[in-house]
Amino acid sequence: MVLDSSGTTFCCVGAAAKNMDRWLGDGGMKVIGLVGASFFAYGVDEENLGWAEATWVPTDLACNPHGTAQAGIHSLVLDAAMNFAINSALVGRDRTRGTLEMKTETMRPANKGQSYAIRGEVVRMAKQVAYAEAAVRDGDGALVSRTTGTFLLHREPQG
Repeated sequence: MVLDSSGTTFCCVGAAAKNMDRWLGDGGMKVIGLVGASFFAYGVDEENLGWAEATWVPTDLACNPHGTAQAGIHSLVLDAAMNFAINSALVGRDRTRGTLEMKTETMRPANKGQSYAIRGEVVRMAKQVAYAEAAVRDGDGALVSRTTGTFLLHREPQG
């Protein structure tokens, strides 16, 4: 069981979600924390598709001299959100192996020191690949950036 962003306990549907608690915070990648992102929730929805949520307060490292987060940093945190969402829905030792394709769009600037919400969701899970999407939203819920991605999966042999 995990908590969703409202603080409500969210119980996994169907196959239990992988316990990803040790990856909360920087997701196991120091660079995520260094640019100001932190994962705090994850789970599996009623279709057994994963999701993950994070907060992001861009740091100096994430921003140009004018205090705006670079587009590549948006891609970094959104890629991490999609990976976290996919991995939360995989069972046992199954995991993502890598990002095959990713398209990121930035619509508004993300400014140093302001707080943003990130949510990654699995769109479709196949045997060898997963499709996901993620978005960054400001405090008013306005879309700041979004991405879609395709991920190669590693599946442990069934035996």
